[in-house]
Amino acid sequence: DRQTLVAVLQFLRRSNLRESEEILRREARLLGDDLGGNVATVATSSPGVAAVAAVPPGKGEARGDRGVGPSSGREAGSLCTARSLGGSPLCWDTRVVGGAVAVEDQPDVSAVLSAYNQQGDPTLYEEYYSGLKHFIECSLDCHRAELSQLFYPLFVHMYLELVYNQHESEAKSFFERFHGDQECYYQDDLRVLSSLTKKEHMKGNETMLDFRTSKFVLRISRDSYQLLKRHLQEKQNNQIWNIVQEHLYIDIFDGMPRSKQQIDAMVGSLAGEAKREANKAKVFFGLLKEPEFDVPLDDEDEEGENEEGKPKKKKPKKDNVGSKSKKQDPNAPPQNRIPLPELKDSDKLDKVMNMKEAARRVRLGPECLPSICFYTFLNAYQGLTAVDITDDSSMIVGGFADSTVRVWSVTPKKLRSVKTAADLSLIDKESDDVLERIMDEKTASELKILYGHSGPVYGTSFSPDRNYLLSCSEDGTVRLWSLQTFTCLVGYKGHNYPVWDTQFSPYGYYFVSGGHDRVARLWATDHYQPLRIFAGHLADVTCTRFHPNSNYIATGSADRTIRLWDVLNGNCVRIFTGHKGPIHSLAFSPNGRFLATGATDGRVLLWDIGHGLMVGELKGHTDTIYALRFSRDGEILASGSMDNTVRLWDAVKAFEDLETDDFTTATGHINLPENSQDLLLGTYMTKSTPVVHLHFTRRNLLLAAGAYSSQ
Repeated sequence: DRQTLVAVLQFLRRSNLRESEEILRREARLLGDDLGGNVATVATSSPGVAAVAAVPPGKGEARGDRGVGPSSGREAGSLCTARSLGGSPLCWDTRVVGGAVAVEDQPDVSAVLSAYNQQGDPTLYEEYYSGLKHFIECSLDCHRAELSQLFYPLFVHMYLELVYNQHESEAKSFFERFHGDQECYYQDDLRVLSSLTKKEHMKGNETMLDFRTSKFVLRISRDSYQLLKRHLQEKQNNQIWNIVQEHLYIDIFDGMPRSKQQIDAMVGSLAGEAKREANKAKVFFGLLKEPEFDVPLDDEDEEGENEEGKPKKKKPKKDNVGSKSKKQDPNAPPQNRIPLPELKDSDKLDKVMNMKEAARRVRLGPECLPSICFYTFLNAYQGLTAVDITDDSSMIVGGFADSTVRVWSVTPKKLRSVKTAADLSLIDKESDDVLERIMDEKTASELKILYGHSGPVYGTSFSPDRNYLLSCSEDGTVRLWSLQTFTCLVGYKGHNYPVWDTQFSPYGYYFVSGGHDRVARLWATDHYQPLRIFAGHLADVTCTRFHPNSNYIATGSADRTIRLWDVLNGNCVRIFTGHKGPIHSLAFSPNGRFLATGATDGRVLLWDIGHGLMVGELKGHTDTIYALRFSRDGEILASGSMDNTVRLWDAVKAFEDLETDDFTTATGHINLPENSQDLLLGTYMTKSTPVVHLHFTRRNLLLAAGAYSSQ
């Protein structure tokens, strides 16, 4: 935007920042003569640019909080200029919410910490904080809930500022006096903070650095924000105002302030709430069109039919398959948006089997709950750390802390390896049962143990065609195993730290992994290097999930947020905040519209992906939720937890009358029902087995798995 550019250049010139002005002008290819007119005219003629930071705080709006310009999906930054205001260079945000001006990048450690150099009188910090606290507690109820969000980020930054400037005793007394006032869900962060008592401690502390580099996001109504600003200016409270300006991102919305309950539902993550801008991008959450092919009927099906049933059954089934695939979902991505593998003949056969099974599927609902079959791992002294079950429910795999991967056959059919090369050469390749003949009966067994990892195995995933198995481990690698030979084919090295989860795409070929290095990686089985690296989380990526259309990946993290990433370009298209602990389970609804997430806080949260909104909260579990799964038609959501229970929830009712009007979307005024008990359809206890995995068979029988713990 040319006017914005001119305003910035004039501002740089007035501030004697010649060098910056030259660089900007070179980049924008503007000549000196183009700087006509003065800033005042620019600012008035273009209301989207909030008088680019030319006003010190206390002399009018320093924050561009009215976005008029077109939205550029970039992160807004802040423009720092040296001012002779108490000798401290202040940062005024040139942030135009809706039209970003500057771009924020990750600063290095020393630069980050040096921002704490300027500071006021250390003895007054307690007075500043308690003054603000008193003001907020005495303000009107409608503003109090919103402004209370300031307590935690201000407390942390003021404490760190005292520590950095080596006022250790003041820092200690400040911490002791006010740490009890913070919300209970920040306890873990405060524990880390209390251990930082010297300047030296701050250098290598990741949590601290994250807090410093990422602006803490608060969503506040314009009325509450004006109230706060007026108070700080009247009190001449520069110290707090500086922190608000420099370290907080205040996302201002017009309209009613939010209630305590609405705020509590959305806050709790390491960096505050998500900016509204973060959830504006379009997401193609629809399903891809199924390939068309006829469903031949088996002999056994025909024999089982009575004479008049035969032709009847065949006709509607064929039409049904055809009609289902002709309609293109309006929200679906283009079919060729990302390259997906071709269907092999065996895949087509499997799809046919799947459709036949689907015809016999039980329709679930509040009146018809699924049977649950629980696989308990007994005597699992190796420590069960991960489980997966094949889509056709024929095999189950366990990852263990003793670094083994164990595969069991769940059906009477035993697991067999392919014969040796010498034996294979003797087989008649043209025979009909060649696929049977290549298997070596001598190797048949119910269990195969795969050795190769050198640390606990934290994630396992079967490929959709059941030919491959992925496992990821504390040793930093992801391994691909062949289920034909039960040997390791590839070790993918990209993570330098433990890999917590991995999952195959629903179409095979691609897979995702996430780990302690805070990034998720997208791989293809035939590439040694990752195809995409998804960076943005502020702590470990603890779980990963592909969207049913394979165009998106959801990741849950220990920073207490869930992010949705676009596989095509690697962009983060959704950030969901609301959990109060690390996320450990994710599940997409079969129609691709919704996402369910579970965490250590024992809550299941439901999200509308299209609108980027929280639409439900299921309370009932008393411990970490490690498993979530929707039934095949999406009527029921099953959750499994460390509290030794499986709970079934009415997903249809949870999603039926959603308020997703524009106002809700714009402000985040979500109204969650007080009580989720009317959505709870059943609770099923195990004797002493935490639930690690859940799986609905193609006919909607629920399989659950976990290891019996004797304590």
